[in-house]
Amino acid sequence: MRGMGNMQQMMRKVQKMQKDMLEAQEGLKDKTVEGTVFGDMVKVIANGDGKILDIIIKQDIVDPEDVEMLQDMVLTAVNDALEKANKLKEDTLGKFTNGINIPGF
Repeated sequence: MRGMGNMQQMMRKVQKMQKDMLEAQEGLKDKTVEGTVFGDMVKVIANGDGKILDIIIKQDIVDPEDVEMLQDMVLTAVNDALEKANKLKEDTLGKFTNGINIPGF
């Protein structure tokens, strides 16, 4: 019956790891990253959970004659913010998974 003690101990460790991982995942909602373009002319703020929280566009770059450029800048800043949010998530949760991709986390 020695193996049962080891199995119970392992299960406790797995449950603790799962709890710690869920807490870390929740904490990502409170961390923010910024995606920027052209020296903060367009700034996108996202949280570590990948949600866009704010988009800030400096008035100087708004040109009604060139809406396409503004759209491109916003798109670039959003992608930059989301890339940084994904990196933050990978860095935060990676210590629990050792690089293994677990669906839902």
